[in-house]
Amino acid sequence: MTGQVLKLGIPAGSLQEATGELFRKAGYKITYASRSYYPTIDDPDIHCTLIRAQEMPRYVQDGSLDCGLTGYDWILENDAQVIELAELVFSKVSKRPVRWVLAVPNDSPVQSVKDLQGKRIATEVVNLTRRWLAGYGVEAQVEFSWGATEVKPPRLADAIVEVTETGSSLRANNLRIVAELLQSTTRFITNAKAHADPWKKQKMSDLVLMLQGAMAAEGKVGLMMNVRKADLQAVLRILPALQTPTISSLADPEWVDVNTIIDENTVRHIVPPLKQAGARGIVEYPLNKIID
Repeated sequence: MTGQVLKLGIPAGSLQEATGELFRKAGYKITYASRSYYPTIDDPDIHCTLIRAQEMPRYVQDGSLDCGLTGYDWILENDAQVIELAELVFSKVSKRPVRWVLAVPNDSPVQSVKDLQGKRIATEVVNLTRRWLAGYGVEAQVEFSWGATEVKPPRLADAIVEVTETGSSLRANNLRIVAELLQSTTRFITNAKAHADPWKKQKMSDLVLMLQGAMAAEGKVGLMMNVRKADLQAVLRILPALQTPTISSLADPEWVDVNTIIDENTVRHIVPPLKQAGARGIVEYPLNKIID
């Protein structure tokens, strides 16, 4: 232990478990204790705090935390002066960015942003929504929603601005999307003071490197096999061209070892033709990290 500590914010709520899993794949074990806002991590130089992603930018900006993970949407909503060290594209449902959309009841007369003039809009991202409306020259009553925003139209609001990944919750509440305000992904952020500290900057850089390596390995597997030199070109033509395979000599001069990284969902399609082309001893193995 160095005596210095990096104060790291972990997003509480929907991203909490996904964040813990990403850190595990990156080589860090985070343990969440019930009713505690201070998860433990198996790195004595890092101190973790559970904070809602909505508040993370403010606490990183003012130095209460050195760094943390939050959404690009919450950086904009808080108008936070932070430094983005990396984009980490993961979420609780899919690998797609989350979308903030304007939605209205299916039978609403609202067809475009202009139709919202003077209307009441409920949302958790009040500042973001107001700035977006101002870009269209529209003035509306934007109210903060504490949750369950989808149930507010039409009685409590004319429209909502809500986050969605698949749109299923909106459809279930008989709402249709009129426009998209923003696509947001998770960002690793820090503040200028922490970034100027050589030890903290290096610690954060190492952490980001491992997190990005874990994300690069998502959906990838390693594939290795033995191939006669006479069959090598036929085998290489079957393997995806994105990664140049590693070819190593074996004790038998007539054979080589071929090792490559491929998308996991392609394995079942290429293993049979690889075997037909002469590959033997085909082994698929999992990957935790890919560091370029």
